[in-house]
Amino acid sequence: MHTEENLALFQSIVQPTLLLDERRAKANIAFMAAKAQKAGVRFRPHFKTHQSAEIGEWFRPHGVDAITVSSVEMAAYFAAHGWLDITIAFPVNLRQIDALNDLARRVRLGLLVESAHSAAFLAAHLNAPADVWIKIDVGAGRTGLPWDHPERLLPIVEAIRATPCLCLRGLLTHAGHTYGAGSATAVRRIYTDTLHRLESPLALLQQASGRELEISVGDTPACTLVDDLSGVDEIRPGNFIFYDAEQYLWSTCRAGQIAVAVACPVVAVHPERETVVVYGGAIHFNKDFTTYQGQRAYGLAALPTAQGWGEPLEGAYVSALSQEHGLVRVPRAWLDSIKVGGLLVILPAHSCLAVTALRRYLSLDGRVITTMTA
Repeated sequence: MHTEENLALFQSIVQPTLLLDERRAKANIAFMAAKAQKAGVRFRPHFKTHQSAEIGEWFRPHGVDAITVSSVEMAAYFAAHGWLDITIAFPVNLRQIDALNDLARRVRLGLLVESAHSAAFLAAHLNAPADVWIKIDVGAGRTGLPWDHPERLLPIVEAIRATPCLCLRGLLTHAGHTYGAGSATAVRRIYTDTLHRLESPLALLQQASGRELEISVGDTPACTLVDDLSGVDEIRPGNFIFYDAEQYLWSTCRAGQIAVAVACPVVAVHPERETVVVYGGAIHFNKDFTTYQGQRAYGLAALPTAQGWGEPLEGAYVSALSQEHGLVRVPRAWLDSIKVGGLLVILPAHSCLAVTALRRYLSLDGRVITTMTA
C-alpha cells in the first residue's frame, strides 16, 4: 500500500473503526487450508469470527465448500449466499425447529445434540434430512457429554435411529481449554489427550450404530500449533483468520498474523498517570479480556503506520473499559508518539467479539466490508 493512501485512510477515521488487513487474513486462510490438505482432513472453517459473505468467498479458492456457524440465523445468512453444507456448532435449540426445517430443506445441515431428549425431539419434528453430531466434552467444561461416560451416548443413538431424516455423523468436540494452555507443548498435549479421550466413545458409538463415524475438532490453538492433524476427519477453526491479542500473548500466532485491529481516536492524554483515553469502549470491544504482564488487558496498543499498524507497544495495553471510554496504560517512552486528536490502534483481546460489536470492516485499501448484522 502507498503511504499516501494509508494517510488518507487514517484521516477519514472519526470514530472507533475495525481495520482489516486483507493480505494477512488471506495468508492465514491459505496456511490453514494447506495444513488441512496435507493432513488429509476436511477443512470446515468456523465463520462466526468474520460473519461476512464477502470474506467467506476468500475461502472458496482453497476448495472449501463446507462451513461451520454458531447460530441458526448465521446459517440462514450464509445459506442465502450459496453455502450448501453448514454445521451449526451449538447445541440444537429446539424452539427454532421451524427455521431448522427450512434450512434442512435447502442445505446439508449438521446439528449438535448432547441429550436423548434433543435427539428424540428432532426425530419427531424434523421433516427434512439432517446430519447429527454428538457433542463431547473432553475437558473444556462448557457443553457436551463427558468423554469418560460413553454409555450415555447409547440412548441418543436409539433416538436417532427412530427416523430416516437423521444421519449420525460422529463425535464433535471443542477443546476450549487449549486457550490459555500456556505453551505450544501444552496445546499439543491437550490435542493428544483429546484424541485419546474420544477413542472409547467412538468405538462404542460405531458398535451401536453399525457404521463408521467421524471425529470433528475445532479450536484455533491446536489447529495452528499441532504439527499433524491426521488423527481426525475434519477441523473447524475460526479465530485463525484474524487471530488477536490473546492468541499473540499465548504464542499461538505472531503479531504479524493479526489481521484486524480497532483504530480509536485519542481524546485525552494524562502523562502523570501514564494513561491515554481513547474513544473506544465496551460497546466497541465487548468486555472480553486476556492477561498481560499480570494485569487484565482488553487489548494491546499499536501506532498507525504506512502499512496499517505497527508491532504492539511494549507495556501498552487497554486497562479498563466503560461504555464509550477506553483507558490505555502507556509507558512514558511512548507518550510523545500519541497526541490528542490522533489515533491509537488497539489489537482486541478477542477478535470475534470486536467484529460482533463493530459489525463492519474498513480494509487498508479503503473498502467497507459488511457482516451479517451491518
